Parts: sequence; C-alpha cells; structure tokens
Amino acid sequence: MANKIAVFRLLVTASTLVCGGTLAAQGVESPAAPFRSGVGDIIVTAQKRQESLQDVPISVTALSGDQLAQRQIRIAEDLVSSVPNLQVNSPLGNGIPVFSLRGVTMSDLGLSQNGPIAVYYDEVYKGNFAIMGLGLFDLERVEVLKGPQGTLYGKNTTGGAINLISRKPGFTTGGYLSAGYGNFNRVTSDGAIEVAADETLGVRIAYTFERADGTIRNLYPDAPDASSTRQYGIRGSLRYRPNEDFDLTIRASTTLQNPYNYGVIAVENENGIGGSIRNMFGLPGDTRAGLGKREIRSPDITRRRLRTYALAANADIRINDDLLLTSITSYDQGRIAFDEDSEGMEVELNLVTYRGKTRQFTQDLRLTSDFDGPLNFILGGYYSVEKIKNDTLLRFFHDMDVNGDGSLNAQDCLDGGGLVACSYYNKFNQKKTSVAVYSDATYDITDQITLRGGLRYTHDKGNLSGFLAQMLGPDGSLIANLIPGSPSDLFATTSRDFKINNVSGKAGIDYRPADDVLLYASYSVGYRGSSFNAQAFFAPDELTTVEPEKLRALEAGFKTEMFDHMVRLNGAIFRYSYINQQTLDVDPTTSIQQLVNLPKARILGAELDLQVRPVSRLTLSAGLGLLDTKVIRGTIQGIDIRGNKLISAPKITLSTSADWNAPIGSWGAAGFRVDLSHTSGQYYDLLNNRGAFEDDFTLVNARVRVHPESDRFGVALWVKNLTNTYYRTNRTDVLAGFDYIYTHVNDPRTYGVTVDVKF
Repeated sequence: MANKIAVFRLLVTASTLVCGGTLAAQGVESPAAPFRSGVGDIIVTAQKRQESLQDVPISVTALSGDQLAQRQIRIAEDLVSSVPNLQVNSPLGNGIPVFSLRGVTMSDLGLSQNGPIAVYYDEVYKGNFAIMGLGLFDLERVEVLKGPQGTLYGKNTTGGAINLISRKPGFTTGGYLSAGYGNFNRVTSDGAIEVAADETLGVRIAYTFERADGTIRNLYPDAPDASSTRQYGIRGSLRYRPNEDFDLTIRASTTLQNPYNYGVIAVENENGIGGSIRNMFGLPGDTRAGLGKREIRSPDITRRRLRTYALAANADIRINDDLLLTSITSYDQGRIAFDEDSEGMEVELNLVTYRGKTRQFTQDLRLTSDFDGPLNFILGGYYSVEKIKNDTLLRFFHDMDVNGDGSLNAQDCLDGGGLVACSYYNKFNQKKTSVAVYSDATYDITDQITLRGGLRYTHDKGNLSGFLAQMLGPDGSLIANLIPGSPSDLFATTSRDFKINNVSGKAGIDYRPADDVLLYASYSVGYRGSSFNAQAFFAPDELTTVEPEKLRALEAGFKTEMFDHMVRLNGAIFRYSYINQQTLDVDPTTSIQQLVNLPKARILGAELDLQVRPVSRLTLSAGLGLLDTKVIRGTIQGIDIRGNKLISAPKITLSTSADWNAPIGSWGAAGFRVDLSHTSGQYYDLLNNRGAFEDDFTLVNARVRVHPESDRFGVALWVKNLTNTYYRTNRTDVLAGFDYIYTHVNDPRTYGVTVDVKF
C-alpha cells in the first residue's frame, strides 16, 4: 500500500507542476451559471438535478458528446481509457460489456444475470445483456457514477451507474452527418436530423452504422475471419413542450449487431489443446504451431446476432414553483443468439450455443423539490418486471468416434465417460419483479455546510420455472435427465423462487470553505438482488440461489478550482466492505459449477482527476485510479482464497491527454489530440492462477481534425492503439480438463479518416 500512496503523492505533485487535468467533460458552457474561463464547466444530472459537475459531492466522470467523438469512443469498451478505476471486458463479444468499477464486477456471465454496475439509457435501466444494444450514438454526454446507487435511482446497485444521455429534440431545424473509412475496410456513418413543427413540438432522428472485416484472421479454408463488425442503430425522438410546466419526450429505437463472432485464442500446454483426453483414444492434441497472435484455425465461426427494440416516455410535470413530478416509462425487448468455438481450433473440443430472449417493463416516478429554504428532497417509486427465456448447449469433443464403430451417437458419449462426445443442454424461464421506494434529502445547516441522507426500501421477487438440463449424444439423441434428475421422464422440469426485502441508504456531509472548494464525506450501503444459477448443467446441486450482495462504502473527496479556473483538481479516497459477492465456483474434477456467495472482501482505493488550461488553445489532462483489493473470507474449488485479489481490479490505472487547437491563418483551425492510458496487471479469476493473469499494458490514441472558422464541416484523421499493443481482455484457465487457457484479445491498431458536416 505504501507504493500506492507514493504514486498518488507523486502524481499530485507532478500534475500540479505540469498542469495536468481531469477527465471530466471540458470546455462546455453551463447554461445555468456564468461561463468560467479556463477549463470551462459542464452541467450533469447525476443527482437528478441540473448541477455543475464541481457542485456534485460524489465521484463522477462526465464526457460530452464532442469528447466522445474526439476520443473515437463508439462502444462501451472504449470508455476504459477515459475513466479511472473502470475496466470493461467482453467475454461474450463487443457490444455485450461486463463492467468492473473500483473492483466491483460479476463473474457469472449467464445471459440471465444483471451486473452490479447499472447502465441507464436516458434514465431507463438496462439490466440484461440482450437489451443493452448500441447506446453510444448521438449522445449529449456520458456520466459514470462510482459507488453504491439507490437513493436517487430506480435500480439499486452496489458498484455504480453509467448514464448515457442522448440529445433531446430542440425546437429548431438542423442536423449533422459524418462518414468514415479505415483499415479492415471499416465503414462508419453517424448522423441526426431535427425538425421543429413549431415552438412546442420537435422531432429528432439519429442513426449509427458501422461495418468492418474481422480482426482475427482465420486460416481454416473458406472460413470467415473472426471478430468482425456489422451493426446499426436508429433512434427516433419526439418532444412536446406546450409550456414551461410540461415537457414530454418519447423515444423509440432499434439496434442490430450481426457480425462474425469473436475468435478465441487458445493458449495450449505441453499436451497440445485437448491432448490429455485425445491421447487416451490414440489422437494427438491440436496445436497452434504456425499461428500468429491474432490468428485461429476454426470451421465454426458463425454470425452473432443481437437485436433490440426499445420504447420510452420521459415526462416532467411542474406541479408548482417548488415541486417537479417526473415519470419514466419504458418497454424493452431483445434477442441474442450465437455459437462460440471456445478454443478457436479445428478440433471440435468445446462448442457452445447461446440463445436468449428478454422483455422488460419499468416505471419510475419521482417528486423533486426546489424550495428556497434549507431543506430539499427527492421522493420516488420504482417498479420493474423482467422476463427471460434462455437455452444453452455445451458440446465436448464432438469429432471423436469413441468406440470406433464409424458413427457418432449416444453410445460414444456413454463410452466416453460422460465428457467425450457428449452434449449438455439446459433451458428455463425466469421472471424477476422489483418494487422500491427511495428518497434523498439535503439540509443546509449554513451556507457552507450541507447534510445529505437517503433511504431505500426494495422488495425483489424471482421465479425460475421450466428448468430442464439434459445429457445428449453427439447426434442430439437424449440420454438422461440431469436436472431435476428424473430417471424416467427425460423432459422433467423443476423450479425455484425467492423473495427478498432490503433497506439501504446513504448519509453524508458537504463543506464548502470557499467558492471554488468542495469537501465531502459519505457512508452508503448498496444492494444487488438474489440470482439463480443459469449455468447448471450436470447435477441438481448446481441449481443454487444466492443471497443478495451488499456493499458498505466509506468515501471522502474534494473538488477544487484554482488560478481563475485555469486549474481543476478533484480527488477521492474510499473503502469498501464487499459482502456476499456472487461468483461461480467450478469443481475442476467434476465440472459441476455452482453460483455461490463469497462471504467478504475489502477494497481500498483512491482517484485523482486534474485538468489545466494554461492557454485558451491548450488543455492538458491526467487521471489516476488506485486499487488494493483483498478477499477477507472465502473458499473456491475447496481452496481457501483469503488474501487473494478480486478480478478485473488492476492496482493502477493512469491516463493522460493533450488537446491543442492550432489556427490555420484566417481560414480555420486544426485540433490535435493525443491520449495515453496505462493499466497495471490484473487477475481474471479469484484463485489468482497465473494462467488467468494479464500483465500491464499501455495504449496510445491520436486524432487531428481540420475545420474552417465556422466549424460547419471538418476532416479528421485518427488512430487507435497507435503502438499496436497486444493484451488479453479475458482469460480463463481450463488446463485441467481441456489443456488450454481460454483467451480473448484486444483489437489491433486501427486508423481511418472521417468527414463531418453540420447543417
């Protein structure tokens, strides 16, 4: 820990001397406050009120829509380089992000689960992978809130919230269009058009489109390359504001991702991939000899399809000068379907088929006060119902004729001892209902001191029905019912239920010793509801129901501006007590996997954001995240893991950037941006196996955009991963049963040109 403190102090000192900067959205004028020269200001709604970012007493990173474009942030995975202590990996492919924020994340990646980091699109909670879709287009800003959220938000979460806020229709006519081309035959296009019928009715239609060849080369004859891009999204918004007391926005959207699926890079052991099993039947293990770092040899790369539909209505109704009623009503539907070649090789060692369908309805209703006196509050009610249908098929060693009779059938599975030439299938329906009442209040003791507090009551109910797990032969013939385990009815099903009541909350204090200095401290308790084990395949004991997660968080921070707002320095320190984290426990000898609770873990950390604008055309920035995680009590695979690190929790994340706007005579200007991010080593499993560890890595991105004085159009050249850095975004050690390490890798260097026009 001493090394972390030393690094923290060094960055504070160095950043002050060299004029670094925060990663908060910069140069955006506040409509509710005078324009601050220097680093500028931004209005956020992190606390469900329009406030300056510097007045919000929580750790928030905000990025404007312009900054997202400058940084080439097109998918959620790209946010990592701009948010301290944020990690994103995509073990189910790009566009299906699994977030880790300050070491809080999930390890059960079943399609029925909701993560501890809530994602909101225009205040609508998107809990399930199948309804997330493409959110990062035509955005006004992104806000990343760190720590438990529940007294201000419809859904309660332990780790934080990511708010994606799209541009509302205004009451003018105009729009923009951009188009680009890059390596891997990447074609991109984004745009929006806005039309105002009059001063009370506006319509906005926005879209995004992207297509690119695969970044993982497939050397199997006539097979497609893996990890391609093929996606689009369309959003239509209608806004009706007949007067200052009523404002209604209705949004409808659909997205489609249909690329060739990701490629898995198998890191083999001395037996060759699958060798210890294949050798028993006189067959050699497969080998990656002759393959490069981003090459596979697989006949099983097919398209991954993710389709979403969404409809939402957001209404603000001003009851009087002091009270505002807000209603958010939404309906989401999504389907996901794909096949995974889990080793990326010619042998059919481990193939998985995923199918899922999700429907979700939510209603959030809240009352917000705006009194002149010292007391103000938010009081809300939330209801959601989520229905999921899911089925998964696992196929092991499907190309092996175990008994040598010239055919592949159920007998091969039986002769193979239950693994070789066998398939395992499960399916189920799941329904989760959540009802909550939440509140948040502030009381100004003096002009300098404010007390904050909030409470939340949540009632969660879950039902798992029609659960069925079967053992099949390689030809699809039924062999046995494994769950519930009926010896006579191969189609027997079972069910599970839970009901949970929870009370959580937050208390804090703010102190403003000067106009440009805010000090704050808080204690909060977060909650993540119970879950069923969707990855139960082999035995009734696997069908577990885990207790809710709880996280107790202590945090203190500061927000400051200095030297006539030329320097902005924000920081926070925090301590988390992580109780009953939900995690998978896989028995390496039987492959039985249970969803269990890890009794207790501890997280210590700190963050520093610093931004300086020494001259009007130059902004330098830096951001630092420090983490120290430790399991206090827990057992995985029968091994005591006390003292182990949590997953996806690197000790250090560091980012720096420089933005320079250089004039080009009297014609216009050229905007240059370079950013660098560094991530230290991290584990991808709780056992802290070396095979599931990734070393530190550094990424460099750059962009230059030339535009005339009016900025009505521009041409940009950009590059991501300039140094072509190679690292693993996910690793799972399956050496014991399959003789390889399951691995996903990052994208290689990409570059291109983009032309944009405003009208």
